[in-house]
Amino acid sequence: MKDVMKTNIYDVNDTIIIVGSCLKYMQPKGFEKLKLLSNNIYELCLEETHINMAITKIGGMLRINKIHKIIFASVDKSPHCIQMHYIQDELKKMMNIENISIKNYVIVNNELEEINSEIISLSKNLSELKKKINNCVEI
Repeated sequence: MKDVMKTNIYDVNDTIIIVGSCLKYMQPKGFEKLKLLSNNIYELCLEETHINMAITKIGGMLRINKIHKIIFASVDKSPHCIQMHYIQDELKKMMNIENISIKNYVIVNNELEEINSEIISLSKNLSELKKKINNCVEI
């Protein structure tokens, strides 16, 4: 596993998986399932690296046009790792990435649970989330 922040932006291709650096140790069987999707796994610790630095680095990687799919994967319930799933929205504001497939997973009990973009957006919008929960609207 490579460190995304120490990787040369030209040394990426096809499908990359960006995981929270603790995922491999906290959810080892789930990590092994990710490896079946791609061997191009990069770790990122947003407790150590500011999210803006990660956005800039990943944006540089995408600019090279060698990446076709990004998978973000984290442990669940981490206040730091949740930020990883916000990176895609910031990249969309910076550049056209409509030709890149993006998936988001949290690993719970060593199982991959896909999280859709609406859930990710709601997690950043607490007032809207409160309304939905109070109205018992299914998310």
